Amino acid sequence: MSSSGDALHQARADHEQHKRTCRQCHADSAPCQVAKHLLRRYNNARRSGARDGLPGR
Repeated sequence: MSSSGDALHQARADHEQHKRTCRQCHADSAPCQVAKHLLRRYNNARRSGARDGLPGR
């Protein structure tokens, strides 16, 4: 697996882990700032992978 593929999987895992464990994300209907940052990081990695020819998921 390539490094951009690793980055994509790691970013997704980090975002999902945060959504499962964050009290603020669970208490509010809106994601917290950390969740937004992690989602942005995942989306950037996904776009980078698409440019490199990797599948999105």
